[in-house]
Amino acid sequence: GTVTASDIIYNELIRFKEKTGAKIIVSMMDLAASGGYYISLPADYIMAHPTTVTGSIGVIAMRLELSGLMEKIGVDVSLNKTGKNKDMGSWFRKQTKEEESLIQDIIDNMGQRFIGLVKKHRKLMPSAEQEVATARVFVADEALKLGLVDSIGYINDALEKAQKIAELPEDAKLIVYRRTYYPNDNMYNTALNNYSGGKISVIDLGPMNALANMGPGFYYIWPAAVGQ
Repeated sequence: GTVTASDIIYNELIRFKEKTGAKIIVSMMDLAASGGYYISLPADYIMAHPTTVTGSIGVIAMRLELSGLMEKIGVDVSLNKTGKNKDMGSWFRKQTKEEESLIQDIIDNMGQRFIGLVKKHRKLMPSAEQEVATARVFVADEALKLGLVDSIGYINDALEKAQKIAELPEDAKLIVYRRTYYPNDNMYNTALNNYSGGKISVIDLGPMNALANMGPGFYYIWPAAVGQ
């Protein structure tokens, strides 16, 4: 997700813990990378599924660059602006070196915040901090060795851990919140592509369309997962 959306959820979870004194246990499924890991940080315990992919602790800014295509088809964009950097990040021309440097400074600043929160909540070893700072993804076993997660297990293991950490009785009830948009919603449910009529293309353009729809901005996201 976006940097700000991830940070808002993170802050809401912090406030929830402060207000209620409740414990938060995270059970990661197939993918909990970048923004997914960011919002896991307030948890008292993080459990990864044996096949979870997590990490990608960094920031990325993506944009389409259409100047070459526009030149081929004979299309140009005319604009008037105040300030030399007003159209920085435009799709319709190449970035200057100065603009690339300015955007990189912003990304570095946001990335340092992410790394800082990881250090605050996870207490990593220096060697692990260096590995995490590369922003690569990790499988569950690697994440456990680095200290990004506390253990590996299934949803039932996470529920048992939650019961133990919260010191709940054996007969404590499990409440599952369901979203009305998904009538069959459950703990394992994930959003599926909704093909409502029409033909399904042999070539899945979902990731490409998702990238185009993201728009300019700064993201805590693993690019390979765009469109999932």
